[in-house]
Amino acid sequence: VQLQACGGGLVQAGGSLRLSCAASGRTFSNYDMGWFRQAPGREREFVAAITRSGGSTYYTDSVKGRFTISRDNAKNTVYLQMNSLKPEDTAVYYCAAQGPYYGGSGSYYYSEDEYGYWGQGTQVTVSS
Repeated sequence: VQLQACGGGLVQAGGSLRLSCAASGRTFSNYDMGWFRQAPGREREFVAAITRSGGSTYYTDSVKGRFTISRDNAKNTVYLQMNSLKPEDTAVYYCAAQGPYYGGSGSYYYSEDEYGYWGQGTQVTVSS
């Protein structure tokens, strides 16, 4: 599956952005999806994940209550709505896919090692 992320930009603290990640090449609904981010000088970290049906979501503690991951399987797209942004959210954001799965549960969503497909990243900069 090929992934193309977009929607990043420059925003003031307290503002909002919505990232999108469009998938192509395979049946999108067979993949669990995640968002990761990497700030300068830091390792890439998990942000959020969503299961194939969208029925379950997972977040890192620092974004709970501010970010929402969702997906539209008809549009082959996963979203990350980011509200109340903080300067520490500044990073390159990557979407990722794990699968394909044809039943059962996905792998450990918090580890980037479980994701076999990655988008190119989109820069999010939050000014104070």
